[in-house]
Amino acid sequence: MKVRIGDGATGDEAEAIANALARHLGTDVNVFVGDGEEAVADAEPPADTFPLDDDMGPTEREEQLREEIADILGGGPEKYKQRLPESGKLFVRDRLELWFPDGLAFEDGKFANFDSWHENSPEVDEADPNTRLPGDGLLTGAAEFEGRDLHVMANDFTVKAGSMARRGVEKFLRMQQRALKTGKPVLYLMDSSGGRIDQQTGFFANREGIGKYYYNHSMLSGYVPQICVLYGPCIAGAAYTPVFADFTVMVEGMSAMAIASPRMVKMVTGEEISMQDLGGARMHTEESGSADLVARDEAHARELVSQLVTYLPDKAGEKPPRAESKPPRYSPDGIDELIPESPNRPYDAHDLIERVVDAESVFELKPDYGKEIVTAFARIDGRPVGIVANQPTERSGAIFPDAAEKAAEFIWTCDAYEIPLLYLCDTPGFMAGSQVEKDAILEKGKKFIYATSSATVPKQTVIVRKAYGAGIYAMGGPAYDPESVIALPSGEIGIMGPEAAINAVYANKLADVDDPEERARMEDELREEYREDIDAHRMASEVVIDEIVPPSTLRDELAARFEFYADVEKSLPDKKHGTVI
Repeated sequence: MKVRIGDGATGDEAEAIANALARHLGTDVNVFVGDGEEAVADAEPPADTFPLDDDMGPTEREEQLREEIADILGGGPEKYKQRLPESGKLFVRDRLELWFPDGLAFEDGKFANFDSWHENSPEVDEADPNTRLPGDGLLTGAAEFEGRDLHVMANDFTVKAGSMARRGVEKFLRMQQRALKTGKPVLYLMDSSGGRIDQQTGFFANREGIGKYYYNHSMLSGYVPQICVLYGPCIAGAAYTPVFADFTVMVEGMSAMAIASPRMVKMVTGEEISMQDLGGARMHTEESGSADLVARDEAHARELVSQLVTYLPDKAGEKPPRAESKPPRYSPDGIDELIPESPNRPYDAHDLIERVVDAESVFELKPDYGKEIVTAFARIDGRPVGIVANQPTERSGAIFPDAAEKAAEFIWTCDAYEIPLLYLCDTPGFMAGSQVEKDAILEKGKKFIYATSSATVPKQTVIVRKAYGAGIYAMGGPAYDPESVIALPSGEIGIMGPEAAINAVYANKLADVDDPEERARMEDELREEYREDIDAHRMASEVVIDEIVPPSTLRDELAARFEFYADVEKSLPDKKHGTVI
């Protein structure tokens, strides 16, 4: 290698430069001064310097590091790993392989707490398994999932039951903070018994401690999708991550979440209860509404999430991904026959949905909670939409408190992630009675109406059949700024249904009629007269609604309207935020 230096350099300086470059670069060096044609200094690399093109291999130092990493990847004590199959669980590293067959893009914090447990690791493990804490029981990193880059967090249940302590908490917080920077979704694979009580100093009450989890969850909420899958009994602080997530999947017979363990519940209240009865999948999907879906096993949980993400953008402000259009599962030609003429006869809302949306695109959330309303993602002509549909097979589609809350949260989530909304209205309105008042029908109904009012995504409302009382308000009625309100010929909009109206207005008049046949005849006349007054044709005549469409064209009508209004811009009053949700 020839090197030329300035005219003023001395021979000693040239020799020093030659020797330094030869050692550093591992090659022969000839140093020339100024424009001279003869080299002033020559140098060869030292004998212990390998040339750059030599076949270099790992050193003993690297081999030692690889052994340390392999030890960390082994997780907690072997006896705890051997117990996992009894619960139907995978070891966390095997779980990550199921989710990400090509592996994580990278992992952060493998060496967390390394100094405190690794020295003489096998001997420490044998003497006291609870001192083996690789990764501090929590893994964080990044991966590609179904073509999406996302942040990943997973508990290692073999390390002190996946409990959370100082270094693991720090890893969790860093992962959340990076998600705030990158705007990429977050996947939480939770299997944690809660905070590590015997090591709580340094992570429980600190400004950057476990309490910061929920602050970060709140900051991420509505910014990037947060999806949580539960694999075990997540207790106390660990139970807040799944309820803060946008979507929560529990695994049947394996998952549970509760503010306190059964043992703690017994100590505090005297109640004896199993973990599944206290906070299992059935309880949270049917009674509390805290979980969205139940998976049969670990593989099914992954399958559910792989479907879910196809409806979601990476972050707020982006459009959800479109897919190839498919014809509906059932022909739209059968819609009119599906809808009974009588407002009190039931039909299954799922059958209507399947005649409107693309085949195999319906992804229902919380199907076993608040069953009077169906909330589901689907596609119309390949476009993701969020469907809010009254369910006439469940208490005539009347809106109960749980259903109102479920709908409000679904609408709020769709609006956060730019998913257009489709309301399929067929309800007698909000339910009345002492029990629903105790269950906060007014409070939860208010949230339903508020969510509909505040959503700025494109909204289409279909009056399928009955739209009575304040039900039409919550279900995206004309006053709630939908892009369109269209009706089928079976549609009716009124303060109340015919039977209730006759009872409210004409009860005394009918009571004065002694002849039963005459009373029945009068009731029929009044009923028909009232129905003419609330019929969709009257509403269209008064331009209360935009259009009455032939039922067989409903899918095409909705596809055209969603396409036309895809980029509609709406604004809310300039304020910090509302006070309802």
